[in-house]
Amino acid sequence: MSDNQFAPLQNDRFLRALLRQPVDRTPMWMMRQAGRYLPEYRATRAKAGTFMDLCRNTELACEVTLQPLERYPLDAAILFSDILTIPDAMGLGLYFEEGEGPKFKKPVRTSADIAALEVVNTAKDLDYVTNAVTAIRRELNGRVPLIGFSGSPWTLATYMIEGGSSRDFARAKEMLYNRPEDMHQLLSVLADSVIDYLNAQIRAGAQAVQIFDTWGGALSHTAYREFSLAYMARIVQGLIKENDGRQVPVILFTKGGGQWLEAMADTGADALGLDWTTDIAQARARVGGKVALQGNMDPSILLAKPERIREEVASILASYGRGSGHIFNLGHGVTPKVDPAHAGAMFDAVVELSPQYHD
Repeated sequence: MSDNQFAPLQNDRFLRALLRQPVDRTPMWMMRQAGRYLPEYRATRAKAGTFMDLCRNTELACEVTLQPLERYPLDAAILFSDILTIPDAMGLGLYFEEGEGPKFKKPVRTSADIAALEVVNTAKDLDYVTNAVTAIRRELNGRVPLIGFSGSPWTLATYMIEGGSSRDFARAKEMLYNRPEDMHQLLSVLADSVIDYLNAQIRAGAQAVQIFDTWGGALSHTAYREFSLAYMARIVQGLIKENDGRQVPVILFTKGGGQWLEAMADTGADALGLDWTTDIAQARARVGGKVALQGNMDPSILLAKPERIREEVASILASYGRGSGHIFNLGHGVTPKVDPAHAGAMFDAVVELSPQYHD
């Protein structure tokens, strides 16, 4: 898919900031911006049936991706999908139980289980995702860029081994420490799958991509580098760097990853996502000459009054300081109980307060 089949981009503020180029104000989007906090999303989700039915329905996935752009002055849309599409395509039987999150009917636990896995062929097994990317890009009509994404190999592996969500990742860590060769084999298959998946999204129309390493922060200092970061670095090196004359920036986001920012910046990624436990001024001092920074407001602040939200926005903008290279975002996904008007207060504050930090 060529960019010339899409409308020209009218707002490239987000892409410019990712490459630390000058912008007129700090660009913004929000992780999980198309989600359960929006009544219009809940209505579309009910119409779709199950969550995965919504992901697989091109028209409805496009509809929910665009819903937050009708409410807020966002600078990017993000593909509506799930991080577990790759293991689902590997035949592990993904399903969702109300209130319990994702589960797999066939967890990956033995050496034989791992040996049976093959690198995902996105064109064959996940075409519903690339179809959605192209449909969303067309529907956006150049308003803002579209972000594609994937889970990191380590994060995907935890769900596959545990059979769902986990508090302590006991099975995954047992494999990591007792059978590292099995873990490396699993992560290798997943890394190659993510490369194929993200490159397919880029070819279909994604203009930036983010790797969500949701559970990297659960690892020890050395284990993170060996079992999470090394595979994300491999993915960054394997991605399409430019599509139709424009660079395709890559964002790495490790929740709880503040201690590894320098090593993350060394992967070749263009930007690092920060959670709210890392001070953005310190992060900029450490790596801001090398990468852009995205974040990093605590999502829970959106439960506070609009005046308090505005104060927090002002504090984060001041902490980052003058110049480009900052994309305003939450430090993790917006939570279902947030009042949409409170998210609006955050975005309004960014629009009003951020131009003073740019020439």
